[in-house]
Amino acid sequence: MKRSVLILILICLATLGSYAQKSPVDEADKSINSIPRKGQQVSMQLDNRRVETAWLKQLGDKFGSKLKNNKGVLTMDGVVIEEIAPNPIRVISKVDATPTGTTVWWSIDLGNAYLGKESTPVQWKSAEKYLKDFARMMYREDLVSQISEAERALVASQNNHMAVIEKANTIKKDIEKNKVRKVEIQQMLASNAAELQQFNNLIDTNLKEQEAARGDIVNMRVALEAVKDRLNKIE
Repeated sequence: MKRSVLILILICLATLGSYAQKSPVDEADKSINSIPRKGQQVSMQLDNRRVETAWLKQLGDKFGSKLKNNKGVLTMDGVVIEEIAPNPIRVISKVDATPTGTTVWWSIDLGNAYLGKESTPVQWKSAEKYLKDFARMMYREDLVSQISEAERALVASQNNHMAVIEKANTIKKDIEKNKVRKVEIQQMLASNAAELQQFNNLIDTNLKEQEAARGDIVNMRVALEAVKDRLNKIE
């Protein structure tokens, strides 16, 4: 991974603490199937799809077949959420994307009243804690995911760093080999020059030998003529 990507991930991790605690729970109305309903919602600065998947899983694992999903509108009838109320309740929930993240909204029918900040303060606080706990869980999972990604990026960066060092070592070895080869070539050139000089000396010697051989031929011819001349003078 490139250095810039790693730095970006580390910056994100460094700034995560500034928003990880931001999971405000507000009273909010929402129209469900054209029916306005009073409810409660928690806001998270996290990806909508991840939050929706986790919310569905949490409710599905706990309430199973009682959870109905109709085009993103979740309905649960006669479920008991011990953290909110001991008696069966009816829950309608929806997860929505926002410009800054995601909201998890629900409307709870407690049987004798709907969940409200003023009308049912005790249950409101309990439901608020339930949503906040879910938001904290999502932030923790997101942080763990980012840490894992940063660790993988760090390992990749370290491996790349080692590869660069190894490349530098290889280049240094090649330079040393080049120096040795240069010395060998210089020695070969010196030897070649000496050999050339030797050949030139041999040529000079050979020329002298040729000159001496020509002198011998002349002398032999002179001697031969002298012998012939003496032969011709015999009476």
